[in-house]
Amino acid sequence: PPSSGFVISRRSSFTMKVVAALTALLGSAAAFTPANVPKASTDLSMSSDLLEVKEKVPCFGATPLGGEPVFIGENYWDKLTLEWGSEATGTFLRAAELKHGRSAMLAVTGFAFHKLGLTFNNISPHEYLSVTQGIKFADLQAMSPIDAVKMIPPEGFTQIFCAIALVEFFELTHTGGKLASDERVAPGLQPGGLTGDLGWNPLDIKVTERRRLSELQNGRAAMFAICAWVANEAIPGSFPLP
Repeated sequence: PPSSGFVISRRSSFTMKVVAALTALLGSAAAFTPANVPKASTDLSMSSDLLEVKEKVPCFGATPLGGEPVFIGENYWDKLTLEWGSEATGTFLRAAELKHGRSAMLAVTGFAFHKLGLTFNNISPHEYLSVTQGIKFADLQAMSPIDAVKMIPPEGFTQIFCAIALVEFFELTHTGGKLASDERVAPGLQPGGLTGDLGWNPLDIKVTERRRLSELQNGRAAMFAICAWVANEAIPGSFPLP
């Protein structure tokens, strides 16, 4: 009958409207759904290897910035130990720097003593540096430190060389202050064997990292100081301060 067709028509129209409404609702919801965006490679990810902190080595190291020491410069820039060498190379370089610093501190002390008049002619019972050469301590005191060094006879330089050689030989053959008699290869000839630590501590001072750092930095300052003093003595006017 006509009435039934009209009912079916109205139901179909209602169903289509519901479907259309649901479709619109789902579409609007999808608009607010985050899309799957593929990860883009950035410059930061490409340079992650450059930003990676490399392994630290026990050489060069250190500048305290107040309070506890903050070590700066122990990372990848040190190609001598990270690319061209190893951690043992760093230990050797650190020992070399310590020895040069100690030598410079002794040189600064001797230079200052000479300038202040605390020379052997005033504090030693002996009058002569070399009796055979006729060189007196008083003659050296009247000279500049550089000219006084030039007056040391060859025998004196030989004694200085032998004293330094004994210290080096001691470090080559000893570990912790004791002779390494059971080693086939001298400890100083093994990788990382030379550390600058002679094991000589008669006052039994506790050696901390801060003390090691202080010695290293004092040695660096002394190397600069002795270079400046020698340049000022050898080349007048080369140093800006009187």
